[in-house]
Formats: sequence, structure tokens, C-alpha cells
Amino acid sequence: MSTTIKIGTRGSKLAMWQAEYTQQQLSAAGIDSELIIIKTQGDRIQHLSFDKMEGKGFFTKEIEEALLRGDIDLAVHSMKDLPTRSPEGLAISAVSYRENPADWLVIRKETLEEGALFQLRKGAVVGTSSARRKAQILDFRPDIEIKDIRGNVPTRLRKLSEGQFDAIMLAAAGLTRLKLDLSGFHVVKFSPKEFIPAPAQGVLAWQARAEDKATRRALRHLHQSGVSAVTNIERQVLSLLDGGCQMPLGVYCERDGEGNYHLWAAKAEAWNTPVRKVRLSQSTNHLLAERAVEALKG
Repeated sequence: MSTTIKIGTRGSKLAMWQAEYTQQQLSAAGIDSELIIIKTQGDRIQHLSFDKMEGKGFFTKEIEEALLRGDIDLAVHSMKDLPTRSPEGLAISAVSYRENPADWLVIRKETLEEGALFQLRKGAVVGTSSARRKAQILDFRPDIEIKDIRGNVPTRLRKLSEGQFDAIMLAAAGLTRLKLDLSGFHVVKFSPKEFIPAPAQGVLAWQARAEDKATRRALRHLHQSGVSAVTNIERQVLSLLDGGCQMPLGVYCERDGEGNYHLWAAKAEAWNTPVRKVRLSQSTNHLLAERAVEALKG
């Protein structure tokens, strides 16, 4: 590590928020840093939904390659975008606090229908490119029409306001962190226990070279061990199912005041097939992910 840590990030508004938040946290510890913007496959390919793109790590691969080359010292990722196995030579060195992990349904007020589930009118056009969100919203409302949507969060909200969709689905974490004004829309705030989010949704992961002890040491004070305890289980379920971010899988885990683990999971074979849901509770994390996978496979 040089005296100034080079942070690799995507250039979207949300990615920049994450990188600037990282800078602030490092600065509070007296550590200087600079931002290096890197374009990823997910940024370049805007005409395909995620379930039609090949491979894993659409938003992380190029950043990880820059880290391995030594062009940057630290990568900041949305943990839900990060494959469960880091490339050889890299390690997740810390994870952040967890912002609201839920999904929100943002609806144009002109299209609201009183009495309908989620106030979505019959045959409403809902925008999302996530196979997980498609499967779960159709499980609740099989009559709606799903339409792919790409672009960063402000772009998606603009497309909604222009009338290209009746509603769109977004992560609460991104909307909250960007402090976006949603007063012109009706927002349905799902419970993560009912509409199951992506594994580790709402959490940032900081990745460094395994050999770079100085950078990894600099990250220690950022690490939230309590968050790591539950996201490890969520991501273990994903890993055991050999899934990427295009798999229609939701996993959410939390611990209660007595340290017991509670897990909710939802999985479909494809975005337009039935969803299987499970809920498990136990006093330790031992084999919890394995039990969840067994239950999901039925």
C-alpha cells in the first residue's frame, strides 16, 4: 500500500456515494485516499437484463482485475453484486453497516388502483431487470406485465416519471443513501421477511489484495462483525446453490436480542416459474445455510 490508498469504483451516483463514504471513513482514521473510476461489463451493456447476460460479477470483474494488477489498492462493492468466491489473491477485508435491506415498489400516482394488492392496477407494467424481483412480484400479482429496465437509479426514476412504466422496483438502500425525492410517487415498502431481498442487500464490501496487509489493517475499524455474521449465511446459501446475481434467489437473515438466527429465503427455477419460500430459526449458525438449501430444493 502506498501512503494514499487508491479506491476503485464504478462511476454511477450510487457507486460514487459508496466510494465517497469509504473515503470519509478512512479519513476519520487519518488515512488519505483517491478514487479511480472503472467501467464494468454491467455498465457497458445496457440493452440486456441481468438474466440474459453470461457469467457472474457483471459489476465487479473489471474492478477485481484492476486490484490484482495493482492499479488500485481497494475495491468498494455493493456486496449483493459480488460473487461468493473472490479471485485467488483477493479477499473481502471488511463489510459495512447494513442499510435498509428491503425492496421498494415505486408507483406513478396516476396509475394507482384503490383496493388492488399494492395498489397496482390490473395488467400494470412493472420495471425490473432482476430475475429475483420478477419471480417474487409475479408470485404476488401474476396478472402484471414485467418489462426490463436498466440504468442507474435516477435514470430509472426518470423513465418511470415519463410513463414508460406504471411502477419500478428498487432497493431501499440505494434510494435512502442517495436521499432521492420520492414525494411525486407512491412507495410500497416491502418487508424483507415477505419480499425476500438479494443476499447481503444493503451492505458494502471492501476488497483488497490478500498480501496487502497495510490496506487490510486500515479497514479493520470499518468492519461490522454483526453484519458479517448474517451476510455470511445469506451468501453461503447462494454459494451452495452455485448462483450468481441472475439467480431468482432471495435470502435474508437476522439475529434477535438473544443471539438466535432467523432466516427467510425464496427461490424460483426461473423468473416466470413458481416461488418456493422457507423460514428457519435456530440458536446457532451451524448448518443453517445447508438446511435452507435443502428446504429450497424441496
